[in-house]
Amino acid sequence: MSKKKLLLIHTGGTISMSEDESGAVKPEGDNPLMRHTPNLNDYADFIVETPFTLPSPHITPDHMLELKKLIEKYYLEQGIHGAVITHGTDTLEETAYFLDLTLRLSIPIVLTGAMRSSNEVGSDGLYNLISAVRVATSDEAFGKGVLVVLNDEIHTAVNVTKTHSSNVSTFQSPQYGPIGIVTKGGVLFHHTPKLDVKYSISQLSKNVAIIKAYAGMDSRLLSALANLNFDGVIIEALGQGNLPPATVEGIEALINNNIPVVLVSRCFNGITQDVYGYEGGGRDLKNKGVIFSNGLNGQKARLKLMIGLSQSDDPDYIASMFK
Repeated sequence: MSKKKLLLIHTGGTISMSEDESGAVKPEGDNPLMRHTPNLNDYADFIVETPFTLPSPHITPDHMLELKKLIEKYYLEQGIHGAVITHGTDTLEETAYFLDLTLRLSIPIVLTGAMRSSNEVGSDGLYNLISAVRVATSDEAFGKGVLVVLNDEIHTAVNVTKTHSSNVSTFQSPQYGPIGIVTKGGVLFHHTPKLDVKYSISQLSKNVAIIKAYAGMDSRLLSALANLNFDGVIIEALGQGNLPPATVEGIEALINNNIPVVLVSRCFNGITQDVYGYEGGGRDLKNKGVIFSNGLNGQKARLKLMIGLSQSDDPDYIASMFK
């Protein structure tokens, strides 16, 4: 049986870095994954691309769009059977979710990274890469959307998030868990994800801010956003979707200026709901035109709103995206 053809995209991040004598982790010459990948070719035939080499805090939505176009190019021109992307972990979930929303392909797309640089004791980069390649060559991974594979677990792009600043088991899917595992014997899926709507996009031009709610918050930041050319605002609200009453004036000003406001919860688990009817409560905010997101975290809601605004600025259309 012939091996599958995979596109392997290196983008930078800890998985491509080394620790120097001072203890600083940074890029040092060639990507160590390019020098030391034993047995990787046993799993697939690879096309390797390095469109950029960046730590993940440097990644922007434009870089995510570049990755989307690169995968589509190789799919159309060379008929790849899947793609694996190595990526820094700080924004890995955002790149994964962006691709999940915008790639209209059923082939496996798998992102992976590392929490320890290549020369640290217990470095996890190479192991995670091999696991990601095994998932990308698995027939069962076909049609499951963009996946994130680290630490022997397979997560969906929509649910996964980084939960610990340094632990190798940082990537988790709160409330849902992984949809599969990687074992010595094979790749095992125990859930089939519900896939999101896909959106066509060729360029990004919308600017969306994220603000975290806090006790005693007022409208000053919200009022400032209305004058800073933002096209939309994500608010990480309290509890099920509530805000201090002093923010209501700023919320109303944004909506009156046709700037959509989307609420997510700042809580680690749960979703936003329009339950409370007091001033600043969820029911009050929804009646004023605030959009409630069903379970996304702030950073993913931001990407979805950016993509939505590139399609239409119709309030009903934008609201329908978050149901």
